[in-house]
Amino acid sequence: MAMEVIGEKDPAMETELLVLERSRAITVHGRDRKGRAVVRVVGNHFPARALGGRVEEAVKGCLRDRVLPAIGDRDFVIVYMHSRVDRTHNFPGVAAIRAAYESLRAGTKARLRAVYFVHPGLQSRLFFATFGRFLFSSGLYEKLRYMSRLEYVWAHMDKGQLEVPDCVREHDEELERRPLMDYGIEATDRRCMFDAASMDTSASMHSLRCIS
Repeated sequence: MAMEVIGEKDPAMETELLVLERSRAITVHGRDRKGRAVVRVVGNHFPARALGGRVEEAVKGCLRDRVLPAIGDRDFVIVYMHSRVDRTHNFPGVAAIRAAYESLRAGTKARLRAVYFVHPGLQSRLFFATFGRFLFSSGLYEKLRYMSRLEYVWAHMDKGQLEVPDCVREHDEELERRPLMDYGIEATDRRCMFDAASMDTSASMHSLRCIS
């Protein structure tokens, strides 16, 4: 089978892949209502601190060795859950996300049909509205779909097809009780932690330098 991701396999990659597997930050399971494979990414589970300076290599290796073989030649969607993400602990950085996407072959990019961004928050929306078209190719940017509540995700897939961690459910319940949090009018210390990752200055500036 031809490799879907460009680049040679790093001999030291197995350790990083094991860390990612144990975290269950990136998993493939279930399908959406159109029968497409679902790649679930739980931001709160991502072991950014444990991976240190090898986040980009680890994400690309996970795609190459774990995710893409599980998907095969099917169309797929990504469900990214942003709840309780802290850039100092569990955010891979915008540069790593961009590099992982750009490492995919053209055929794989075409089979990615949508990226559902769950619990984006106001700062996330503003950040991607301002910099999204510069940081990512139009093919990815145009596939981004904001899901402010889990109920909107269920319009695209059955509940039995997607495992939702407790931290995501709890945040969803908090938003139901305090809807002004969506607009940045009401905030908590935990809310500030949720959205800080989207404004990761060093990562975004690095990405901008890469495309300048």
